[in-house]
Amino acid sequence: MKMILQRISEAKVEVAGTRVGRSGPGWLVLFGVGAEDNETHLLPMLEKLIHLRAFSDSAGKMNLSLMDIKGSLLIVSQFTLYADLGSGRRPSFTKAAAPDVARNLYEKFVALAKEKGIPTETGSFGQHMEVSLINSGPVTFLLDSKEILP
Repeated sequence: MKMILQRISEAKVEVAGTRVGRSGPGWLVLFGVGAEDNETHLLPMLEKLIHLRAFSDSAGKMNLSLMDIKGSLLIVSQFTLYADLGSGRRPSFTKAAAPDVARNLYEKFVALAKEKGIPTETGSFGQHMEVSLINSGPVTFLLDSKEILP
């Protein structure tokens, strides 16, 4: 699983000119599922995301987590995080999970976040979306399950 985390003041997602999700302050999460990912990756990734101390305290230091600031999430599916750009001029997506597998894990991740009481909105899985954001900082991280799972 790979996630691009963008610390936001606000963000929104539109499909065909209709807003389907909005959030902020908190994280815009671009969420990609790899062919080797499974349900055991979901909770550790969520725990890392919501407890990552990347929000500023009163001294301007990154000391607070999403939970500390009572922030929100906007989670947008993004299979292109698994693009292989190594050869040729066209991306290959063979390392991405099949759409039905990715949708299942994406929906379960969103449900886990909501179960933890985090205000969570989403994009529209498999649709062409337009994402707008105000990146606070800017602060952007790549969270990869291969780096946090044993």
